[in-house]
Amino acid sequence: MNSRRVRVRVPASTANLGPGFDTLGMALNVYAWIEMGFAEETRFHLYGDQMEGVPKDKTNLIYEVAQLVFEQAGVHYPELEISMYSDIPLTRGLGSSASAIVGALAAANALIGEALTQQQLFELATSLEQHPDNVGASLFGGIVVASWDGERANAIRLNPPAQLGVLVAIPEFKLSTEKARLVLPQQISMKDAVFNVAHSSLLAAALATGNLDMIRHAMKDRLHQPYRSQLIPGMDEILAEATDHGALGVALSGAGPTLLALVDQAGGTEAGLERFLRDTLRRHGIEARILRLQPDVDGVQVYGSGHVKSGVPFEELWEGQVQL
Repeated sequence: MNSRRVRVRVPASTANLGPGFDTLGMALNVYAWIEMGFAEETRFHLYGDQMEGVPKDKTNLIYEVAQLVFEQAGVHYPELEISMYSDIPLTRGLGSSASAIVGALAAANALIGEALTQQQLFELATSLEQHPDNVGASLFGGIVVASWDGERANAIRLNPPAQLGVLVAIPEFKLSTEKARLVLPQQISMKDAVFNVAHSSLLAAALATGNLDMIRHAMKDRLHQPYRSQLIPGMDEILAEATDHGALGVALSGAGPTLLALVDQAGGTEAGLERFLRDTLRRHGIEARILRLQPDVDGVQVYGSGHVKSGVPFEELWEGQVQL
């Protein structure tokens, strides 16, 4: 039996960044780890609170995605041993499902000698997630500007400005993407469509050129945030006032409920902004964890059999990472 094993580290992601609905994503330095290897019978080892309730049979998402890779590559490996640990909170708008998909794709592809290209992995991930921003960010790292027409996914990766930092306020309640999408209208006005095209284009240009002062003007949205704010007490106030407390711009992270603020790390505004985020949510009866993060620029990282054989137990790999 083939004894090859690989380990994968995959970052969390934030999507939309306000106006870039289903098109803009950024990787964040919060991670999930996956170890995958061939086995005589399928076994799972799941670690950490984020893995609570995750299936330990062949309905597991990691297993199912790996089999898609094998099928596309024309190989057959029905039995796998899979270990996973994640610091990425579930159903909080930080790309937990996208990170699982990308991690599984990368691990399975590495096991069979990189049979599929990065573009093939990206398109597989996008077809599973049905939008390219989260999976693109976790796969490529940095900031991605992406599109998906139902058949082909395209993405351009941008290096985040060096001084760009991120604060996230993670409320102590979950919000499913399905529920967050149900509140969105089926039709929008031409005026609102033009507003978002203009602002998402301006935001992509500001990030690409490092024009941080332009972010506060560009990071505005009329497609999803006005409708989703009803699901998150205090969100309207944070969107309206966070720039007065040192944020470069602020947005709902993905489908929420996490709120994300971009900051200039050289500006010294993070402490005041952190207090504003926490106090505002608390006034509305919401407790939240605040994390100071940075963009991840590496994307998914694969470590082959040599790393696995180095003697580092899987359980120790995430030591020193951001802990939630």
